[in-house]
Amino acid sequence: MNRFEALRILCVAAESTTFRAAATRMGVSPQVITRVIRELEAEFGEPLFHRSTRGVRLTQVGEQLASKSAAAIARVDDIFAHGVAHAPHELAGIVKIAAPTALGRRVITPGLAPLVACHPGLVIDLRLSEVLADVVDEQIDIGVRIGPMRDSSHVARAVSGASLVIVGSPELVARCGEPEDRTALEKAPLTMLIDRNTGRPWPWLLNGAEPFVPSNPVFVTDDPEAECEAVLAGMGFGQLPGHLVTQALHEKRLVPVLERLHPAATVMYVYRPYRAPVPARVRLIFDALCELLDNCEEAVPSVNTAAA
Repeated sequence: MNRFEALRILCVAAESTTFRAAATRMGVSPQVITRVIRELEAEFGEPLFHRSTRGVRLTQVGEQLASKSAAAIARVDDIFAHGVAHAPHELAGIVKIAAPTALGRRVITPGLAPLVACHPGLVIDLRLSEVLADVVDEQIDIGVRIGPMRDSSHVARAVSGASLVIVGSPELVARCGEPEDRTALEKAPLTMLIDRNTGRPWPWLLNGAEPFVPSNPVFVTDDPEAECEAVLAGMGFGQLPGHLVTQALHEKRLVPVLERLHPAATVMYVYRPYRAPVPARVRLIFDALCELLDNCEEAVPSVNTAAA
């Protein structure tokens, strides 16, 4: 016997003059009503109805049980009514996002602000790191990744080309000159980024040539934005993500060098774990991020980025 359904039948029978009338209201046979009431009476060890040829009437124990049952059913119905009322209209709740630091600060945070303003119950929990997030352990709803997706269990959407651009400040170029080839580049003052996932330096990637790690870097960091600031300050040439340098290139605070050696763009993905059902708030933010990050580097004045 389904206990919850049995209590619902009890409540309907309590409001009816006969079990036949109760059966009509619930769309079942009178035998079903009779059987369920008998099972309840056996369960509680008390008669719940006075029966006569004219109809049925609750006993005192039946009245108490029907009253408690009606209250319990109302609470359960309220849970489902509350869920329907809030999804998808209010889109309330937390959406946890993992993203690279610079993208999160410069693109995602300002880009999602209008959605938060439209949905006051929505909470964006943005975790910024260059370390790859474990979506299960960290309970991530949505992630942003640059480079190949290695977990086929994720729902992933390619949104943009992610380029690497060799840049320097105009002051550095005026002081040291613009490198003309790879040999000159390796001898120039260079910055170096440490991969937080491995603790090792990220190699410089070059189109049509072997990657290399700067042998005598002038600045070393594990933070891409700090590396960008060092390049802006004229400390050295750097190979930086396109989304970090777009504005500085437009404002001529940085200039691209050796564009023929810029590597082909990789792919940026917005992904989420495969879970069903997908809450409306997660679907909303997933779609918004895809639109926000789509072709986010198209304005970078680099030959390879334009080709991508």
